[in-house]
Amino acid sequence: MKPGSYLVIVLLVGFYLQLQGQVISSEKSTLRLKSDHEEVKKAEPDRKIPDIHIITPAFDNDSAINTHEASLNLIGQAIDESGIKSILVNAALMETSEIGVFSTTLTLESGTNIIQIIAIDNHDNYAEKEVLVNYEPPKLSLADKINKEASYYALIIGIEHYNDPNITDLDNPVRDAKELYQVLQAKYTFRKDNIILINDAAHDDIINALDALSRKVTPNDNLLIFYAGHGWWDQESNVGYWLPADATKDSKTKWFRNSTLVDYLKEIDCKHTLLITDACFAGAIFKTRSAFGDAPKAIEKLYELPSRKAMTSGTLTEVPDKSAFVDYLIDRLSENSEKYLSAEQLFSSFRIAVINNSDVVPQFGEIRGVGDEGGDFIFILK
Repeated sequence: MKPGSYLVIVLLVGFYLQLQGQVISSEKSTLRLKSDHEEVKKAEPDRKIPDIHIITPAFDNDSAINTHEASLNLIGQAIDESGIKSILVNAALMETSEIGVFSTTLTLESGTNIIQIIAIDNHDNYAEKEVLVNYEPPKLSLADKINKEASYYALIIGIEHYNDPNITDLDNPVRDAKELYQVLQAKYTFRKDNIILINDAAHDDIINALDALSRKVTPNDNLLIFYAGHGWWDQESNVGYWLPADATKDSKTKWFRNSTLVDYLKEIDCKHTLLITDACFAGAIFKTRSAFGDAPKAIEKLYELPSRKAMTSGTLTEVPDKSAFVDYLIDRLSENSEKYLSAEQLFSSFRIAVINNSDVVPQFGEIRGVGDEGGDFIFILK
């Protein structure tokens, strides 16, 4: 046999025996071939999915997250041996740290919100996790609602020094005005920058202050006007006046008419107006019917209806310098512990005390012809 033929035969036999797992030998070579029964070790593919953990907020897989906040700060972590390729929260790709930590702030809708988290590792295995968040908007109190929608303004005027020596100076109106200013801004929802305090106001000071309020106050707002000083009621003409610091006895040029004030109350378009005067203002400012009635049962309803109310120290042509009316007014406002106090409740709390301790009969009622619809001015504690 030729040497070349021998080699061909060896190769053919070797191919056959490769299937049988046998060893063939020759003088020149020895071959060992693997049989079908020998175990072949191969690398298994990575099919393990990432682990997703919620770090904050505290979360139990068996329950939902409950919140009254409109947004949710979510922090979590995805872990996998091969590393994390990407994380999505509600289909938005997250910026992820080297150890798989991610964070995002989500805006919630009222009711149940489904937060879907997907983590993908470096071998393209992915895991999904759903977090349920129940969002219930906080219930606003009446005070919260009012403070959100409206502001409280006040114009406080105290006049005790008069330029005309024929008009007697007073001793207490400026003190009374300052005390009212302090209690309103310290205890009630009157911001300091929304209170105008004018001591010894001249005629033009009053006009300018009312002009400023007419530009600033909105239909949702509330306005309190307080005046302490000399007043005059002209019985024959049926006209009342305030006497500013620059008023003169012999001329009404600088006297401030109640009709002018009524015009401003029409112009200043606000939700509620409360006028408090410790001066002669007489009954012409009120509606003809009796205004003093039962205490209100529903503060919220009273606030909903627009009002234009006034309370005065009486109907005298001269007001005592030492005012029991103002003393009791400020005292009741200072001691009040009710969250909501209507003007009528306030008035009824000191009316009898004023009558019993002075010569005046305080008056309370709706101001005529300026848009009162039966509501009331509501004082709200801070």
